Amino acid sequence: MSEHSGYSDRDLQREVTELQGKSATAARLFDIRRIIGGLFVVYGIIVTIAGITESDADIAKAQDVNINLWTGLGMLALGLFFLAWLWLRPVAPPTPDLDQDAERPAE
Repeated sequence: MSEHSGYSDRDLQREVTELQGKSATAARLFDIRRIIGGLFVVYGIIVTIAGITESDADIAKAQDVNINLWTGLGMLALGLFFLAWLWLRPVAPPTPDLDQDAERPAE
């Protein structure tokens, strides 16, 4: 058992494992699909509600098309697509680079 700076090999391995777990969690948490999907769902709900409560006069201004309703539903669909994509194809955790460890000189 080699001691270096007060750390045993077991302590060092445990710390590396903890850091890899934290890195994988951060990668999943800040996945851009989660951010985009969440924003589109929130804004889609808001715009859909605006479309549902639209008055007949406002719909007549848009050539009898409830554009807020259709845009809101489209935004909801896109947001749900991104969240489903995230759920079906999660980010793979980063793997340690074994080539780097092999090239490091022994101490």
